[in-house]
Amino acid sequence: MTDSPAGGALVPPATVAFIGLGKMGAPMAAHLVKAGYRVRVFDVAEASRTRFAESNTGATACASAAEAVKGAQAVILMLPDGKVVGKVLFGAGNDGAARAIERGAVVIDMSSSSPIDTQATGATLAKTGLDMIDAPVSGGVKRAVEGTLAIMAGGPAAVVERCLPLLRAMGSSIFKTGPLGSGHAMKALNNYVSAAGLVAAAEALLVGQRFGLDPALMVDVLNSSTGKNNSTEVKFKQHILSGSFGSGFALALMAKDLGTAADLAHHLGVATPLSDACESLWREARAKLGEAADHTEIFRYLQGLGAQGPQANAKRT
Repeated sequence: MTDSPAGGALVPPATVAFIGLGKMGAPMAAHLVKAGYRVRVFDVAEASRTRFAESNTGATACASAAEAVKGAQAVILMLPDGKVVGKVLFGAGNDGAARAIERGAVVIDMSSSSPIDTQATGATLAKTGLDMIDAPVSGGVKRAVEGTLAIMAGGPAAVVERCLPLLRAMGSSIFKTGPLGSGHAMKALNNYVSAAGLVAAAEALLVGQRFGLDPALMVDVLNSSTGKNNSTEVKFKQHILSGSFGSGFALALMAKDLGTAADLAHHLGVATPLSDACESLWREARAKLGEAADHTEIFRYLQGLGAQGPQANAKRT
């Protein structure tokens, strides 16, 4: 096979730049290598990019994002948020990696970015002849390793279609969500629902435990009843009741995604009282537990509120 022509489907052995080799990014990029793509990687941590190249035969570690994107038909960004995406692409005074991307290439933001910022980024890239889609993911580290992520792809239909082979190398469920920014909107709203379900179940377990119910039994009942959600199925016994708190997804990132969902609602003029309360709770937990805390440690934060007595909860109302 030959490199994908401009405008054609992005199939192997097309050259792909992958920027961001964190807990999610590294296994995602590894699946692209396995699928036969020529992968050029960059991460601000030199050890991460060196380790990736050593572990994935055929991958090329680059010293900068600008170096990684040279000759690439697709540029994938898997970064903490849209602000970091903007810095990588445009730098200070528009001297970022975007200037080195070949015209006709597709920029794919798989980070958890603000949908409003994504639309602005896409408009800026379009002025220089670059297409963009947003394709954030859901499923956590486990599904990133398995290559079974859910991917929400927003952008012009023809451009999303071009990118489907790439996305299918990393995920098993690809959803075409609509125009540019819609993927990021869907991701933020998904994480709001996920975070709210986790808090609701955590509060229920804390109340039940105080009453004398066995927490493990409560999880079993919830999972056989209408209270079942993703957190009761894959987080409580595995990461909370076990005390490991090791899901691999940071509390700070969940709080950031909740802020994105709340900002979107406010931007659109939609009243979301539960979302606002949830965002406030997670923001406070982030400040208390720190940037390194796993998101399942929200349970510890709620435990701490209970330990402070009834007045601590009354102050929040």
